[in-house]
Amino acid sequence: MKPTHIEHIGIAVASLEEAIPFYEKVLGLECYSIEEVADQKVKTAFFKIGQTKIELLEPTSPESTIAKFIEKNGGGMHHIAFAVEDVATALNEAAEAGCQLIDKAPRNGAEGLKIGFLHPKSTNRVLTEICGEK
Repeated sequence: MKPTHIEHIGIAVASLEEAIPFYEKVLGLECYSIEEVADQKVKTAFFKIGQTKIELLEPTSPESTIAKFIEKNGGGMHHIAFAVEDVATALNEAAEAGCQLIDKAPRNGAEGLKIGFLHPKSTNRVLTEICGEK
């Protein structure tokens, strides 16, 4: 696997409405997209800095992984996402290298990207997302 760049950094927040003003008013960034990803039970907001994005993640259900993360950790950095040319190939290569996969095959994510996650147990405790292929 050869990532091309950091696609985004995911940050879990209890409320997009409360979190967005910091990024806009303090950092001077523009929220260019808010989207609900129903199957992941989250609502996302995106900001761009150079080639990298910040993704804020608000749970839409108490059963979502983001809600559980916030309950356990109080919010904060949730994951880092790397862009690759082919998500399926990258997931296979990660598995062959000994990584534990959360997703064995790509699935749909925010902004129409294909995504797959590597388990933090095999990535030095950092939830790692592989994404690409709009």
